[in-house]
Amino acid sequence: MSRTSRTSLHRTAVASATATLLLALSACGGSAAAGGGGTITVTVGYQSKTINTVTAGTLLRSLGYFEKQLNALGDGHSYKVVWQDYATGAPITAQMTAGKIDIGSMGDFPLLINAARGKQLGRPTHLVSVTGYNLRGGLNTIVTAPDSKLSSLKDLKGKKVSTSVGSAADGTLVRALQRAGIDADKGIEKLNQQPAVGASALSAGSADALSQFVAWPGLLAYQGKAKALYDGAELDLPTFHGVTARQDFAKKRPSVLEAFLKAQAQATDYLNAHPVAAAEKVAKATRLPAEVVYLYNGAHGISTFDPALKPQLVSALRKDVSILKAAKLTGDVDVDAFVDDQYVKKALGATHTQKLAAAPPAAASEVWPEGAERTQTFTSPTELLAYLSAHRDGVRAAYVPDATTGTLWFADKAVWVADGRQLLPFVAPSTAQAYVDVHSGARIVTYSEALEAAS
Repeated sequence: MSRTSRTSLHRTAVASATATLLLALSACGGSAAAGGGGTITVTVGYQSKTINTVTAGTLLRSLGYFEKQLNALGDGHSYKVVWQDYATGAPITAQMTAGKIDIGSMGDFPLLINAARGKQLGRPTHLVSVTGYNLRGGLNTIVTAPDSKLSSLKDLKGKKVSTSVGSAADGTLVRALQRAGIDADKGIEKLNQQPAVGASALSAGSADALSQFVAWPGLLAYQGKAKALYDGAELDLPTFHGVTARQDFAKKRPSVLEAFLKAQAQATDYLNAHPVAAAEKVAKATRLPAEVVYLYNGAHGISTFDPALKPQLVSALRKDVSILKAAKLTGDVDVDAFVDDQYVKKALGATHTQKLAAAPPAAASEVWPEGAERTQTFTSPTELLAYLSAHRDGVRAAYVPDATTGTLWFADKAVWVADGRQLLPFVAPSTAQAYVDVHSGARIVTYSEALEAAS
């Protein structure tokens, strides 16, 4: 053999060996691959403005707890965390199934799509913890323009409704329409839009209503750009967001995943202990008004935060499969195979059983005074109104729970009912009217009239 041939064969062998090594590293490491000097990169996909995922995203990132947990592993590696922010769960799933994101957080319907796509593409994922949840479904709301004449779900028939198809908010829309006797496919013109696009469409008049998840409905109501038409809690079906991890990553780096879940638990404890400070941190990172963040993430907010995979939430996830199948977004999803609580059990340790049984805090009315680091709670909405009437200035925000569903809402955006000496708030006009219809003498009043009656 000539020298040239031997050199050529040597180069070919080296190239082949290098390609094989790179392929092997890619296959077993995914995005959590070792870089130079033994550095392992962990990529986390999150949704900064979907603020009931903050304990696995925005707040967790700002507190630095994950990085601290990784540094405390003492396994001889150094770690680099890459945070990737998205508007919805769909691109996180796409990146996970491509092996480019290790851990992601998203809503219940996107989680099912995540499970289906992962299995279909040979990149199985697992639901490993919960972020924020609402046992009645209050995280999703249907809103209309402030001057809209629509007052109930039945009024949506034949109208243009914006939502993000495959999202938890889309699931709420489909279920709510079905209960109202409207065909979710043929009874409305559904606009499949990102939340920000849908919000613009509502403002421009090219959409009659918008069905979206936290924090869009509250944000638009706070800004005076929308009013609530339907409170998702009327469905009385749990909705939640959770954390999903790639199976190959979890098996290769279990200590890293456990470090993430320990950090998530720490962020949850911080949020529960310091709800106002947490709201301010999230507001700073997302540029959302802190008052809106607190509506969802506050001490009595619409979201309850707890990493434990509660049976009620897993059961709700099973019921969600039929909605996605009917929309031809997934086939069958084996929810029991998708849910994997071994990592969160280990991360929570002795507190796991307690957290699994914990219930959301009782609904309460709250006022956030200007410059205060804490809110004030009241035993009733009437008592809160009396306070507001006496303190017309110096109040940053006031919140009241819906008299029927318990969903927290801004006091000045609520629909108020006077029933004798009681003043009762409701998120949507239809629930207020439903109360009036069965309580003789009760009547809907304006916010100003409610304030005057309480003074």
